[in-house]
Formats: sequence, structure tokens, C-alpha cells
Amino acid sequence: MLAIPGLLVVLGLRAFDRIDSTAALIGLAVVIVLALAVALLPALSLSALIAAIEQLGPDAGTGSAPPSSWRGRLMPIASRIWLAALRARRGWRERLAAVAAEFDAAEAVIAGVPEPLILIDRNRRIVRANAAAAEFVGPVAEPRDLAASLRNPALLAAVDAVLRGGAARIVEFEVALPVARMLEARLARIEGPALGGAAAVLTLHDVTASKRAEQMRADFVANAGHELKTPLTSLVGFIETLLGPARDDASARERFLGIMREQAGRMARLVDDLLSLSRIELNEHVSPTARVVLRPVIEQVAASLELRAAGRQMRIALALPNNLPDVVGDADELAQVFQNLLDNAIKYSRPQTEITVSAMVADGLLGIAVADRGDGITSEHLPRLTERFYRVDSARSRELGGTGLGLAIVKHILNRHRGRLEIDSTPGTGSTFTVWLRAAPAAEATATAAD
Repeated sequence: MLAIPGLLVVLGLRAFDRIDSTAALIGLAVVIVLALAVALLPALSLSALIAAIEQLGPDAGTGSAPPSSWRGRLMPIASRIWLAALRARRGWRERLAAVAAEFDAAEAVIAGVPEPLILIDRNRRIVRANAAAAEFVGPVAEPRDLAASLRNPALLAAVDAVLRGGAARIVEFEVALPVARMLEARLARIEGPALGGAAAVLTLHDVTASKRAEQMRADFVANAGHELKTPLTSLVGFIETLLGPARDDASARERFLGIMREQAGRMARLVDDLLSLSRIELNEHVSPTARVVLRPVIEQVAASLELRAAGRQMRIALALPNNLPDVVGDADELAQVFQNLLDNAIKYSRPQTEITVSAMVADGLLGIAVADRGDGITSEHLPRLTERFYRVDSARSRELGGTGLGLAIVKHILNRHRGRLEIDSTPGTGSTFTVWLRAAPAAEATATAAD
């Protein structure tokens, strides 16, 4: 910019002979040098600025001034640009750190959800799944179609509908592996950006227990109604007969009244067992804490059933040690447990056999085994023996006066006592029902004896 005006000035002075030729040449050279310096200085400064900015990499320092090796080469305006770039870089680093922290927090939330949680993108691919969902979809290293893991048509149709913009859905479906379970899937669309480009969230809830409970309640009502209907129908029929054709028949009246008494007793036993089961279930979550001396309880129950056993030419043999440990429990409920087990043994054992009650101790637990010499039970029936109203032989059970609730009551009492029932049976040989209970601590036994 300075070269042309300077050159004109020198030439003008020379034209008016104000300077000589040598001086004019020297002046012209000075003007050209100054012009070049002014023109090249910004370029040199900008080159240094570009080099400095290019050094603002991940490992650059966080100082507020340019490196000392470049300070002399930067014009003031370039220095300010360099500092602005440094501040911008620092701000972006802080923003990136905040975004990374939010991403890690979102991943932690997904991983911490106790229920299986799956994120699905617009193409119905699984992009994220927490640890609880791995049981159903496996590890998710790369996005893959949901149908590769969960192939239920109703579920896939609901996912497609939600991804197309539909409302949230709830779908129930069953999975067979690793064990048969009923699951409830809840689907909802994700509005806005999400992890991995997710467009919908799928959560799974195991509702197997609640479905089984609903089925058990329905079965219980149906079975209870059936068990009560049979004796009631008999009673009504006999009453109508006694009021009609058999009004004056003394022998028929005597026979019918005996049957009616049996049916009424059966209903009374059923109602008693139902009330007992209801009461036990009501308090099943509260574990008893009393100390029970078990030997007298078993002896009293066995004595009360001796006449029934003798009626079938059977004998109850107690093989209990004198130092039988005390247990933690409720004496009345434990008496009911052994009453039901011994009563079943008398009903289903062969006549002229012996029922043995023995004891064993293992791992802080006391086991009381009731062994009979009956026909035994095949293995397919054993898991269901404690179900309400379940009978191996319904006709024989009703004939013997059973309500189908005895072992169910035993199971619930033992659940309340935090104990368990083991059943071993060999067809043609007999069955052994073993009750395991918590033995009372020895320190308490010592303290009780001292008192």
C-alpha cells in the first residue's frame, strides 16, 4: 500500500530536480523495503497464529498466554485470537466432559434397574439391555433384531405399533426357557434423542407367581365348592327321602341317619380344615419364636390316635431319643402337623403294619420322620401332594374321610416355622414324610434349665 505513493513522491521530487538520481534510487529502495515489511508482517504473524492454533491438541496446556516461542511473532490482534481459540477449546472440553458424565449416568441408571429393560431403535433392533435382561436377550455387543431373542408374535406386533407412533402397550406372553414363565411386557415410545438412537423402551415383569396365585384361588373356590356340594347333595336327598317314602320306615331311617351323620361330619372336617388353613396363611409371614419341647407334643398326638390305629390292627412306634432337642415354633400348630401326618399314615397304610416316628439332627435342624408301610406313591404325584384338594386316589380318599387339605396345612405351617417337608416313597413298600424344624439355640436351653 505504501510502495505506489512513495514511488510517486520520489519520482515527483526527481522531476523537479529536488533530489539527485542516487538519492532517488536510495529513497525508492527504502520505500520498497518498508512496503514489503508492512505487507509481510501480517502474513508472518498469521502463519505463526495458525501454527499456534494447530498446536491446541488434547495435550495442550491450559495457560492463558501463547507459548513463549511464538509471542514475538504474533501481533496483538493475533494474540487475542489465539487466546479466544484457547478459551473456546477449554469450553468445548468442559462440554464434552459433561456430556460424557451424562452418558455414564444414563448407562448406570439402565444397569441399575432391577427389572429387565431393553432399548429398541426405529428398526426394531436392540441397542441397549441391562444385566437383568441378559437372561432373555443375551449380551448386546452389536444391535440386532428383537425377533432374534423374543419371537412372540403378539410382542413383536406391539413393538412395531409403538415404533410407528402408537400409544404405550402392555402385552403378556409366555417363555419356555430356561423355565416356563409368564412375562408382562410394557412398551413405550421415547420422544427425543436417547442412548444408541433408541426409539422405544421395553420392560419385562415376571408375573408367574401372581398368575399361579390367581389360578390357585380359582381352583380353590372350585374345589371347595365341589367338596361341599357332594355331602350337601347327599344330605338333601336323604332328608327328602325321610320326609317322604321312608317317613315310617324305621330301618331305612336308621341307615339314612347314619349316612347323614357321616356326610355332616365330612362337611364339618372340611370347614374346620378350611378355617385352619385360612388362619395359618393369615399369619404365615410371622415366624413363631417360642421354645417347644417336641417330644411330649408327639407323644400326646400318638396317644390320641392309638385307638384308630388299633382299629386297623396297626401300631405307632416312637423311636425318639431322650435328649431330643427343643425347637423354635408354636406347639399347637406343630401338634397339628404330626396329627395330620400320623392320621394319613393310619388311613393309607396296610393293616397289621407299624408306623415309625424317628428323629435326626443335621446342620442345626431337627428332622422328625413318619414312616408307614403302605402301597407307596409313584414319583409323578410327589411334587403335588401338598396342593390343596390334590389326591392320588380321590375315591379312596373320600371313602376314608379325607378332605384333601391335610398336607397343604402341613406345608403352610412349616412355611411359617421356616421349616420344610421332605417326602420319600417307594411303590409297594411305603412312604416317609420328614419334617425339618429349626433347633432351639443351646444357650437358651441352658438359661431355661437354670431358671
